[in-house]
Amino acid sequence: MQSRFRSDPRLTVRMTVTMFLLGLLYVAFVAALIVLLKSWLLVVALVAAMFVAQFWFSDRIAMFAMRGRVVEREEYPQLHAVIDRLCAIADMPKPVVAVSEMGMPNAFATGRDPDHAVVCVTTGLLGRLEPAELEGVLAHELSHVAHKDVAVITIASFLGVIAGLIVRFAFYSQVFGGGRRDQNTAVVFAAVMGVSAAVYALSFLLIRALSRYRELAADRAAAHLTGRPSALASALTKVSGDIARIPTKDLRTAQAFNAFYFTPATGREPGIERYFSTHPSLEQRLEQLGRISAELGEAAAPGKAG
Repeated sequence: MQSRFRSDPRLTVRMTVTMFLLGLLYVAFVAALIVLLKSWLLVVALVAAMFVAQFWFSDRIAMFAMRGRVVEREEYPQLHAVIDRLCAIADMPKPVVAVSEMGMPNAFATGRDPDHAVVCVTTGLLGRLEPAELEGVLAHELSHVAHKDVAVITIASFLGVIAGLIVRFAFYSQVFGGGRRDQNTAVVFAAVMGVSAAVYALSFLLIRALSRYRELAADRAAAHLTGRPSALASALTKVSGDIARIPTKDLRTAQAFNAFYFTPATGREPGIERYFSTHPSLEQRLEQLGRISAELGEAAAPGKAG
């Protein structure tokens, strides 16, 4: 079912190209592992099992990692009411509503499709935002679900996760078991580590490029759906400023899920590392919302004159 969130053909193209390139990378990666490990059955079984786990249980993994729990309407009536209203306006299924008992103000959406989605907010976010600001943040998260880019990011990140795990496994195997191996085995392990590291680096860059664009797309969609880009801009400014004051040690656990967050848990605006960031800069996001605000104001002016 098509939601009423404004469609974004450029986001669709970027998701398609990213998935195509990652698919080629995936095939090459599996082929290289089969050649190096000389066991196609082992490689295919391992990769397939981890893919199924990543795709089908990504929402539970994210919820567990971020200490989120499903909440009913009786416990958080205002939160449910805002999501109900936005889903009705957008004509989309209501996701599972969850809350994370974290002081860090943030929100994220996860799930393999709109019928199996979760939108989770932290108690730190609920305690800081005004109703209109909260509506803007939730519309942003719901747009990720409607555009299906949550599922794409989940699938896309799978290859990087596999490659990263293999690099780690190969490294520790060499460190703790190198003395018991012959030279040929050591060469195979070194080759596996090299291929995996290259795959991880390429998938990392592809995912980051897609992630930055999808955040801008979600901001646009939320601003047009609610008609209040200034409220979303206010929420962005407030949340980014509050995260910057949270101790770095409290942000470290959250940083692994930055690609899913409303705003990254970095505590500061990135410098040169912005090219590797999961999100565009705060300035970019605010500038875009400012343009949309002006557009909506110009569109409303003729009606007022009449």
